[in-house]
Amino acid sequence: MSSAIREWLNLTVRWFHVFAGIMWLGQTYYFTWLDRQFGRLEKKVAASETASAVWMVHSGGFYSVEKQESLGVLPQQVHWFRWEALMTWLGGMVLLVLVYYLGDGLIDPDVADIPKQAGVAIGCGTLVAGWFIYDLAVRSPLGRSQAMFAGFGLVMTAAMAWGLMHVFSGRAAYIHVGAIFGTIMTANVWFSILPAQRKMVAAAAAGEKFDPSLGAQAKLRSKHNTFMAVPAVFLMLSNHFPVATYGNRYGWQILLALVVAGWVAAKLIREF
Repeated sequence: MSSAIREWLNLTVRWFHVFAGIMWLGQTYYFTWLDRQFGRLEKKVAASETASAVWMVHSGGFYSVEKQESLGVLPQQVHWFRWEALMTWLGGMVLLVLVYYLGDGLIDPDVADIPKQAGVAIGCGTLVAGWFIYDLAVRSPLGRSQAMFAGFGLVMTAAMAWGLMHVFSGRAAYIHVGAIFGTIMTANVWFSILPAQRKMVAAAAAGEKFDPSLGAQAKLRSKHNTFMAVPAVFLMLSNHFPVATYGNRYGWQILLALVVAGWVAAKLIREF
């Protein structure tokens, strides 16, 4: 493949990945904001104040959104938010292959002089392992405590950052940590959130009460996604700032600091 074709392919896939990510994260934080507004409305209702819908103004009109406890339309009329997550992840994976697995950015002989095939295997393995470790942790007693789960996440992120910085080039290490977050987020949507929502819709369509734990499960995973999204974007942008990030002698510590800063930023955004 010529350098010109490779560059155009890189540019096209990068544009696709970024635009899909904008749509996905925009939806994620919009519904996070909307859910918070409904929480405030519920308090007003409890205080006997009149409040039943969230009112918004955008483009050329006014919009009123109400949260329903039951399904008032046919299941096929329900709009699902799912493809944006998958398209974002697929675009990111294609970029990972183009730039690192087929390109020259994965291995730095001064860090670890290993065959590229071994590096690719390690990279793919960390993506899969990251999801399984996260999923097991959420299902364990750790998942019931926000503080304990955050502490576990911090330790695991530090371990990943330190380990990958000693195997890959600094740039590749940063991107792989971001890719792990992105993989977990996408897997959350397709393997946890959507299955729970399908069961909720099926129960509602049958006129049955759905298990409240299904909604709680989907909401928890969605909440985790909002906390992973900000550091994931930080890590993607770090590629453009090598002196301050992956090229620094404190590379893995800076990576960890970026993740923590992302969590703090996500917390502030969620409180808006």
